[in-house]
Order: sequence, then structure tokens, then C-alpha cells
Amino acid sequence: MRKLFGTDGVRGVANTYPMTTEIAMQLGRAIAYLIKKQVPDKEHNPRIVIGKDTRLSGYMIENALASGICSMGVNVLLVGPLPTPGIAFITTGMRADAGVVISASHNPFQDNGIKIFSGQGFKLPDEEEAIIEDLIFSNKMESLRPVAEEIGKAARIDDAKGRYIVFLKSTFPKRFTLDGMHIVLDCAHGATYGVAPHVFEELGAKVTSIGIKPDGKNINHECGALHPGVMADLVRKEGADLGIALDGDGDRLIVSDEKGKIVDGDQIMAICAEEMLARQKLAKKTLVATVMSNLGLEIAMQRLGGKLVRTRVGDRYVVEEMLLHEYNFGGEQSGHLIFLKHNTTGDGILGALQLLVAMKKKERPLSEMTQIMEPFPQVLKNVLTEKKVALKEITGFSQKISAMEKSLGSSGRILVRPSGTEPVIRVMVEGEDEKLIDSVACELCDFISKQAGC
Repeated sequence: MRKLFGTDGVRGVANTYPMTTEIAMQLGRAIAYLIKKQVPDKEHNPRIVIGKDTRLSGYMIENALASGICSMGVNVLLVGPLPTPGIAFITTGMRADAGVVISASHNPFQDNGIKIFSGQGFKLPDEEEAIIEDLIFSNKMESLRPVAEEIGKAARIDDAKGRYIVFLKSTFPKRFTLDGMHIVLDCAHGATYGVAPHVFEELGAKVTSIGIKPDGKNINHECGALHPGVMADLVRKEGADLGIALDGDGDRLIVSDEKGKIVDGDQIMAICAEEMLARQKLAKKTLVATVMSNLGLEIAMQRLGGKLVRTRVGDRYVVEEMLLHEYNFGGEQSGHLIFLKHNTTGDGILGALQLLVAMKKKERPLSEMTQIMEPFPQVLKNVLTEKKVALKEITGFSQKISAMEKSLGSSGRILVRPSGTEPVIRVMVEGEDEKLIDSVACELCDFISKQAGC
């Protein structure tokens, strides 16, 4: 059983277990110890990058992490508020040995989290997270603290934001500009507020920015990728060409077409995959997505002459599949888009730029380009539980699922999974008949709620 790590790092309410300064310091020490073991003796002084989003609790967790890392004789590079993919980029660009992100992504401000990247910019595999947990709870590091000149130190990287902006612009072909294009941009009062507006403006777009005044408590609050309706309404009001909504740590996006219609990650992937297939740049003609992606995406890929490979939920598992089989593009319906040619993790700004490239090449509005994919109706519901519950602990669960699947026939599917970050069981039902899938989802949620003792 995992004690700290979930689907995407460690996450919880700030200043309560496990998101306490005590655990943050222990995580820092364990990460540093693990890194030192991986660096050959005296080859170089190990360095770890630490970045964060705009949450109030980021200050205390940043200091605790840095203290833990320095106490184990490893140096720290502080970059301040920067998107998660920006921290991955800086980690590899600075040739650091690891990167740490302090963020709870799309969660409200009172939550926070800690995600870890390797020196290659990829999220740590489950096995290495298990080693970190063992180091913390076995107290193996107590006798290994360095002293005197062997203690690490911290330094601030003042130009990290500028480096990341230059990198993002470099992914947009020089023969194109965004001149004459009006974009509504919602930064969710999060980590992209000081980056995204500059990127699109410097490429020539007229940008109407919202969600760019973080106060430590308004991150993701009724804005950003979690609430794209605000952005979509402004697109209609302003007569803009496109709307872009990013989440709190900037690793995913949801967009709006010029009519104010929401376009999710599946539709963006279909558009970008078509463009890459046309250039023969989609490795093995394969797109990698998760089990949450709409069946319509799979059908669209088949029609385009490509294929869709599915993984478990979580962009880290998408990346692992891409690396294992040498694929180069993948993502999630929620808006994580991974272009391995450019970056090692989901990047909302980069994803928006690649969508804009496809639009520029087609010279068509987004509302027309989304017709490449016809989404199947999909119902998503959450069942809140008192504690985390494994599906195998729910009496009669497999029999109930089998009965529900039969009622949907061959054109529908059901996915039930416990959340990796909170005591919630997520239910997804997909099919051609909206009324039927809604009925099935409600019945299944009621069953889980009763059997799990919610």
C-alpha cells in the first residue's frame, strides 16, 4: 500500500498530513539521498530544481523542501512560480539531477502537492516513489546526515521565466505569426500568469487576459481549465478567434472555438494528430491516450489511418507508454497534451501553440476543425466516500458492472476507478443513448454509495 504517493505525487490539504512541513522536509531529504546515490562520487555537486504555483502554502512547503534537500548535502535551485512543464524544462536545461514541483494542479488553494521529476524531465516511476517512502518511514537517513562543508546550499534562478518563454516560442514555426488573431486567455490565477500572456502577445496575437492576478487564494477559483465557461463567454462577447483556459500549474488546457463552444483534450488531440499524420510526423501513426478518452477519438484515428493506444488514467502513464514504444504524441481528455519532441510532460501553453499551428496550416476556424471527431455522449460522476475504498472491497461490484454493460450493448462502455488523490470513486459511462447512459451512471453511483457505506 502506498503511504504518501498517489496518481500524481503527494497531495492533500496544506498543513495537514501528508502535506505538512515535517513530511515536506523528509521528502526533501529522501529525494536528495536518492539523487546522491545515483550520481557517481565527486562527478559533480548534485542539484535539484524547486518550483511552485501561486498557492499561499507554497512558501512554507518550498522552505521545508529546500531545508531537507540541503541537509543531505545537495544544492537547491529555486525558480519561484513557474508552470509544471516549465520546471521540467528548466531541470533538463540546467542539467539538474531532479526537479520538484509544489502544486496541487487544478485543486482549490487550500490543497497542495509535491511532484518529482528525474534529471531527464520525466515523472518518477512508481518504483522510485516506493523507495522514497521506504527511506522516510524506515528512518534509514538518520545516521547519514552530512556536516560542516558537506551541507548543501540554495540559489535563486532569476531568469527561469524568460528562458521558458523563449523555449515555448521556439516550438512555433518561424514562418507563422499570430498577427490578426484575437485570443482570450485564462491563466486561472496560477503558475502561467507571468508566462502565457507574453508568449501569445510576442507571437503577434491580441490577447485578452483573465486570471492573471493571483493572491494565493484564488487559484482555480471559478476560472481556468476547470471552469472554461468563463473564458468561452468572453470569447463570444469579444468576438475572439479562440479561447485558451489553463489550469493552476499550467500542465493542461481546455479551449473554446470562435463560437464559444468548449473543445476538450480529445478533440485537440484529434486535430493535432491529423496534422502530424499529414506530415508523416506521428510516430508509428499512433496516438496514446487513457481509458477516459472518448470512443469518438478512437474512431477518428481509425478513419485517419492511424490508431489509438490506451493507458490507465494519469499523464505519467501516457508518457511511460510513449517512451516504452517510441511514440511521440499523447495526452488526456482533461487537456494534458504531451509532445515528446518538445517537452517531457503535459504542457498547456505548448499544446495551445501546436493547435494554433494546425489552425494556421488549415486556415480554417476551430469550429470547423473540431468536426474531425464526433464525440459519443459521456457521463462523468463522482461518489464521495468517507475514506479511500478499493473496488474489490465493494460487495457485488463485478456482477453489477457486468449487468450494466449488458444493458449498454456493444456501443457503450463503463469505467469505474478510485481517485488517486482524494476519497472519491469516479464513474464514467459512454454510449450512443444519452438517457440510457445517464440512467446507468446514476444507478451505478447509487449502488456504490450504498455498498461502500458512504
